Amino acid sequence: MLFLNLLRESFLFALNALRVNRLRTVLSLLGITIGIFAIIAVFTAVDSMANKIKTSVQSLGQNVVFIQKWPWFTKGDYAWWKYMNRPVMKIDEADELTRRLTGASAVVYTVNNKSTAHYQTSYVENVTIVGTTFGYNRVKNFDLSSGRYFTEQEFANGRAVVLIGANVASALFRDEDPLEKSILMMGRKMTVIGVFKAEGESMVGNSSDDQVVMPLDFARTMMDAEKDELDPYIMVRAKDGVTTPELKDELTGVMRSLRRLKPEEEDNYALNEVSVLSQPLESLFGVIGTTGWIIGAFSILVGGFGIANIMFVSVRERTSQIGIQKSLGAKSWFILMQFLAESVVLCMLGGFIGLILDYVLVLIANKTLDYGFILSTANISLGITISILIGIISGFIPAYSAAQLDPVEAIRSNS
Repeated sequence: MLFLNLLRESFLFALNALRVNRLRTVLSLLGITIGIFAIIAVFTAVDSMANKIKTSVQSLGQNVVFIQKWPWFTKGDYAWWKYMNRPVMKIDEADELTRRLTGASAVVYTVNNKSTAHYQTSYVENVTIVGTTFGYNRVKNFDLSSGRYFTEQEFANGRAVVLIGANVASALFRDEDPLEKSILMMGRKMTVIGVFKAEGESMVGNSSDDQVVMPLDFARTMMDAEKDELDPYIMVRAKDGVTTPELKDELTGVMRSLRRLKPEEEDNYALNEVSVLSQPLESLFGVIGTTGWIIGAFSILVGGFGIANIMFVSVRERTSQIGIQKSLGAKSWFILMQFLAESVVLCMLGGFIGLILDYVLVLIANKTLDYGFILSTANISLGITISILIGIISGFIPAYSAAQLDPVEAIRSNS
């Protein structure tokens, strides 16, 4: 209890000293404020973008391999002239993969196209048509805000039924319930049986908000599902317990067999996985985060020197007071705690102001960009921790010098 009371008195002394010297206090904490603001602002941006990418990538499906004509990334030069001559994915290949693969839980053939959706006098341009086979919901992660998913019979018969994205539903139907209504695309009528839950912008361009998903056999009545320009692809999801590398090894063997490739021939298809989308961006975010540390560190370093200088001035101004306290029985550690508390409180004030500025910046950015920036608890804790550490480091030497003063010499001082 004695220790806690002395600690409480130390903080009260510190607060009083800061209140008496308001202008000096404000000028001293500017460096810390700018430093904390810079570091946490960068980390907030990086964490928000990384979270956005993670969410977008997860929506593509976990443990999913995309078999396509074009690779997403390659080592070295991107040999587009070689990839251009590759054959596109065939529906028969997806059927064979379904029969032969032992490590897959779902195989889905998918083709995308662009068109305009009409409902009465309303229309939406550049809507993505997604023609797909049964099992799409087992490969891609999504939620429906209303309605239902397709039945296996609707896929088998190529029924004219569709799921529409949130943006499509809002633009075509406004406040009207879209379920069981008919829309017109590419000269064909189709019935809405479900609406995707709004996802927002996707970092990898796979948001369902502007999509119309339909059974592949119905989509084939409007377009050639094996047309080169549409770049059809096959999505394969691994069974539980089967890793992505294991699935890719099995896919390689089956695909080379289906395409009758000789041992010395290169693969004429690409096995893409979602991890390659996030890895380059994660490296970029690491560089941005390091840059944020460097920029913030310089500001904090300058602020720390400013705090130390102010603390030395404070010790000099209160030398006589220190001497009186020690002559009345105050211990050296109490004097040290008194000045160390003042330094820590000063730095924490600067840190809190920096965090408040970050919070205001996040509110403005979200209102302006509608991106979804989040000032996380981890970043707030980091800002507070850095402030406390800088306060301890900057204030220790001045506080220690004050604690070591001789009471007699200190009382005689005119400082």
